[in-house]
Amino acid sequence: MPTYDQPVTQVGVGYDLLAPLPARLGRMATERLTVVRIPGNGAEDVLIGPKGHVWTATEDGSVFRLTPDGHLVERVATTGGRPLGLELLGDGRILVCDGDRGLLAVDPGSGSVEVLTSHVDGQPLRFCNNAAVHTDGRIFFTDTSSVYSVHQWKNDLVEATRSGRLLVRHTDGTVDVVLSGLEFANGVALSADESYVAVAETGARTVVRQWLTGRHAGSHDYLAEDLPGYPDNMSRGSDGLIWVAIASPRDPVVERLKAGPMPLRRGASKLPLWAQPKPKRTARVMAFDDDGEVVHDRTFDATHFHMATGVREHHGRVWLGSLQEPAIAWFDV
Repeated sequence: MPTYDQPVTQVGVGYDLLAPLPARLGRMATERLTVVRIPGNGAEDVLIGPKGHVWTATEDGSVFRLTPDGHLVERVATTGGRPLGLELLGDGRILVCDGDRGLLAVDPGSGSVEVLTSHVDGQPLRFCNNAAVHTDGRIFFTDTSSVYSVHQWKNDLVEATRSGRLLVRHTDGTVDVVLSGLEFANGVALSADESYVAVAETGARTVVRQWLTGRHAGSHDYLAEDLPGYPDNMSRGSDGLIWVAIASPRDPVVERLKAGPMPLRRGASKLPLWAQPKPKRTARVMAFDDDGEVVHDRTFDATHFHMATGVREHHGRVWLGSLQEPAIAWFDV
């Protein structure tokens, strides 16, 4: 597989929205978002391996491994679809949520790709998106929509089909539905003690919490509601927090459309691209503790890197992916 020595650029001041104003001003003077170019567009998610390698995947199906400093990029596999969320499997393979092909396991040594799940109850996965792997081997993952594919994600967001699901793949290969009726089911993350699994409802601007153990087991509530934007991928950091990528700020036009009758919503999704609502340029991530309290709320100048859809905190460094950029980025907490 080819390797690439990619340029690394520091761009974009950023600040913590939770910090007092003087501290914000200090950060704005010193903090930078470091952007690492990738030889492919749409590096939607990021993953940190056990040796500090950074993984991402692009819209052409390529899976890339970067050295911990982000300089050397190596293509290790191709999924043949549209890879989205990435996770580590216990056997050393990379779990890939492929929007076109389903749940895949990629061997970074050989480049081989195994399809783990492509159908549920006899029906193909329409929009496999993000996942979290339990220590017992179960895989919690999302099927964003049963109506639209990843290539028509805007349609589902505007029409609010509420056909998203949180699924679980057991170690014997069987799959069960954990939650259904989700409004654009997206990011998935397990708590540090694995007492709950959290799933982002992008369209509803919420993070739903499904309890797995304890007195609330089998029920669900909210880890976060009324978010300031549309949550995308999520992950649990090495700090134990649930990190959430905010892909775009709340859009009043989209919210008004979603509140209208279905014929209006469907009509809006059929408008030419130039007339459709467009995500505002932003680069923002948030982190929550298990009580749903906001611990970090970081935003950056989005001139050179925007639409953060993936986020991964690892020992104080936070990596970002983007559905639209040919790059990933990082900053230090």
